[in-house]
Amino acid sequence: MKKLSILFILTASPAFAKPFFSLANTDFVVTIAFILFVGVLLYFKVPGLLAGLLDKRAEGIKSELEQARALREEAQTILASYERKQQEVKDQSVRIIDAAKTEAETAAAVAREELKATIARRLLAAEDQIKSAQNAVVKDVRDRAVSVAIAAAGDVIAKTMAAADSNALIDAAIGDVEAKLH
Repeated sequence: MKKLSILFILTASPAFAKPFFSLANTDFVVTIAFILFVGVLLYFKVPGLLAGLLDKRAEGIKSELEQARALREEAQTILASYERKQQEVKDQSVRIIDAAKTEAETAAAVAREELKATIARRLLAAEDQIKSAQNAVVKDVRDRAVSVAIAAAGDVIAKTMAAADSNALIDAAIGDVEAKLH
């Protein structure tokens, strides 16, 4: 039953009532208008213009892609350069730190040796001062002992010796001095 109703609708429509190649048939008129439209487009070479525009657009996109690739390669080159420079700076800083450590250790060793030498010199100077002080004290004690002994001998001689003997000793001493001076 459905088939019959569809067939009835198709046969009852106004498009099937008129012949196809008639100007009264809208399907024919639309077909003719479309063919004329396509003919006008072909006559004015619109497809070629559209193809040219599309080709230009494709070439523009291609050149933009090539520029983007070139920029990307340049950016990668610059990045690699900066990474290389960063590694060089890092290596240089490690070398500087190592050199500074070595220099500090060397300076510390030199300072220790200089300190030892300074301490040794000061000890020697202190020992020399102590020996000098000891010698000065010993000399001072001897000088005092000699002075005391001379004074004691002078007192003993003065008490036991007579005036004539002392005059003879003075004359003998003056004679010795004269002999030694000339």
